[in-house]
Amino acid sequence: MALRFLPRTAWRDWRRPRNLRVPLHTTDVADADRRFLLLGLLPLWVAPGLADWWMHRRTDIEHTSGTKESAVHALMMTEAGVPVLLGLLARVNPFVLTVMGGAAVAHGATAVWDVTLATGEREIRPIEQHIHSFLEVLPLTALAFTACLHADQVRATLRGGPGPDDWRLLPKQRPLPGPYLAALAAVVTTGVALPYTEELRRCVRARR
Repeated sequence: MALRFLPRTAWRDWRRPRNLRVPLHTTDVADADRRFLLLGLLPLWVAPGLADWWMHRRTDIEHTSGTKESAVHALMMTEAGVPVLLGLLARVNPFVLTVMGGAAVAHGATAVWDVTLATGEREIRPIEQHIHSFLEVLPLTALAFTACLHADQVRATLRGGPGPDDWRLLPKQRPLPGPYLAALAAVVTTGVALPYTEELRRCVRARR
């Protein structure tokens, strides 16, 4: 089936439906799954990313593997960021699940490339290797929990997405609360975007 996107009007009123509530005290499996994803995994994902940035700084990345490795870090953040953004804003369907799966595979392959570039150029300490293990498994963890929450869409994906909206990029029927999205954006900007932008800037200046 050809990939068909709905017109931009599909997203015009995406904030109007009632927000999705994530109860904090229920023991329902779906609620616990959402709590883990939204309040645990996504915010805490920043911690190993920030720790990895610090290890790059300590091992003088700007004067060793330099701009090439730092650019690969930016690529990996994009490979992780696109599926996260889709999961936060878009309706989870076969199209979104396929993008998430492809991004997870690409992220793992790029991580191998990243270590290959750094090996022999700068010291990769055991603690940094351990940090990498977290960064490599977290995208797969997020994908697994998302798949459990949307088992019907996983089944549709395995069947080739026969539904009329299976390969369209659609807004969530019940969007996440605006304050939560704003807070998560602030955490990611502060803990990921700004540090790695600073790293790339240092590498470019050192190269010049």
